[in-house]
Amino acid sequence: MRPDPGPTRRTVLTLLGAVTGTAAVGACATGSAQQAPDSVRAGTGRSTAERPTGGVRDVITGLTAPWSVVWAGGAPLISQRDDARIRQLVDGELRAVFTVPGVRHGGEGGLLGMAVRGDWLTVYYTGSDDANHVARWRWSKRSGTVRLTGRQQILDGIPAGVVHDGGRVEFGPDGKLYVSVGDTTQRELAQDRGSLAGKILRMEPDGSVPSDNPFPGSRVWSMGHRNVQGMAWAADRTMFAVEFGENTWDELNVIVPGGNYGWPVHEGRADDPKYRNPVQQWPTGEASPSGMAIRGDTIYIACLRGERLRAVPVPEPSTSKSYFVGTYGRLRDVEVAPDGSLWVLTNNTDGRGDPKPGDDRILRVDPATLSR
Repeated sequence: MRPDPGPTRRTVLTLLGAVTGTAAVGACATGSAQQAPDSVRAGTGRSTAERPTGGVRDVITGLTAPWSVVWAGGAPLISQRDDARIRQLVDGELRAVFTVPGVRHGGEGGLLGMAVRGDWLTVYYTGSDDANHVARWRWSKRSGTVRLTGRQQILDGIPAGVVHDGGRVEFGPDGKLYVSVGDTTQRELAQDRGSLAGKILRMEPDGSVPSDNPFPGSRVWSMGHRNVQGMAWAADRTMFAVEFGENTWDELNVIVPGGNYGWPVHEGRADDPKYRNPVQQWPTGEASPSGMAIRGDTIYIACLRGERLRAVPVPEPSTSKSYFVGTYGRLRDVEVAPDGSLWVLTNNTDGRGDPKPGDDRILRVDPATLSR
């Protein structure tokens, strides 16, 4: 079964009409997510590849298996999967901030996603009890350095596996916390509404169940997922997510409350009325989509096996362009920085990549240099 370098290429529907304005990035939630009309035939998802010559520079090098980057009080914080360390970038240098206790790395598990809301930093990690967990700490800044105190456990007992752990946490525009959970290779759990595996979860920031979730008393927001590692919201609050397929197609989906996305019954577009079609799909060698962010009306997707940054226009998600194909190796995450640039994390030191001198690194990309 294919691990997190995955398949790829998905069809796209011309959804939603034009979306305008600047979208929330990396930490925003859903509200009235719109449904992509299945009556519209999806496109092929084929993309052109470009390699911009300018507008890219190293922010920092020498990271070890970085997984996510967020900002707390303007300070960039980076999670490292294997050693459970959270590090802060200050004036071009890394400072130790915190080592998350109780984390056990194995396979794709370890310290994974992070999200900031108010004075709380929320993290997703694999514990020594062979389960995944979501917890949060209060952050403060002293002498320019972020400090974490006052741990609160948000959710325990999330299924874990050697692969397919999900791991992304994001706050939506509705203020709710969204958590992606993989199927942990127990495929059947993705269709079991009583299991957290193979789902996107939605909860209050403290972990409690919102009263307007689609299934009363349940944190399940959507189901039938294999391994979602990227979630983001457009300006109109439409929620998008990317996930790894198995051997044929990786997917870009529009997420609606209570939606069932078909895994393991289907991989990619099936036109089965019981399940939702992806809006774009890619062959397995061209994607393995991990982190994603939306800036303006463009979705940016970091690809692992595909070794590229993919750009998808929100108003016309049947098309995409690929940038930096093979230039920087595996890409784990992309986020929009406070100055509007894109920060892209490479992931070549996790045991699957081919590290170059200086890996892993964060790249700063000027989106103005990326033509659509």
